Amino acid sequence: MNLPNKLTILRVILVPFFVFFMLTDFIPFSKIIALVIFIAASVTDALDGHIARSRNLVTTFGKFLDPLADKVLVISALICMTELGLVGAVPVIIIVAREFMVSGLRLVTANEGIVVAAGIWGKLKTAFTMIAIVVIMAGMCIGFEPGTTGAAVMNIANQTLIWIATALTVISGGIYLKGYWKYIDSSK
Repeated sequence: MNLPNKLTILRVILVPFFVFFMLTDFIPFSKIIALVIFIAASVTDALDGHIARSRNLVTTFGKFLDPLADKVLVISALICMTELGLVGAVPVIIIVAREFMVSGLRLVTANEGIVVAAGIWGKLKTAFTMIAIVVIMAGMCIGFEPGTTGAAVMNIANQTLIWIATALTVISGGIYLKGYWKYIDSSK
C-alpha cells in the first residue's frame, strides 16, 4: 500500500475520534482536540492527492476511497455541528443530498467505464467547506457566552459560512449533473 492510500485510510480512522471528542463534554478541552483532529484529517486530504499525482501513485483504490473519506469526514463534522446547534439542518441536508447525488452519478458512470473525477468546483467546494468547518469549530472553542454580542456575531458568521458552502455545493453538483446527464437521461 502506497503513502497516499495510507494517508486516506488515516483520515477514515480519525473520524470516530473526531466525533467522540466533538460530542464529549466530560473531557477537558475535548472541542479543541476535535478541532486539531479535524485539521489533521483535512491536511491528509491535501497531502494524499498531491503526493499521488506528483509521484505517479494514483491507484483505483485511492480514486475510490479518497472521495469517500472526504465525505465521511465532512458529513460527520456537519452532523456533529448540527447536533451542537452550530449550524442549521437545512444546509446540512442540502450538502448531504448533493454528496449522495454525486456518488450515485459516479456509480452510474462507472457502469459505462467512465470515472467522474473531481472538478475544480468540487475541489473548491470541499476546500471551502473544510475551512468553514474549522472556522466554526474555532469559534466554538472560543466559547462566547450565549446572549453576548460575540455569540451573536459568531452565529451570523457560522450561518454565512455554511450557506456559502451550501451554495458552492449546489453549484458543483449542478455542474457534475450537467456534465454527465447523458448517462442518466431516462429518455435514452
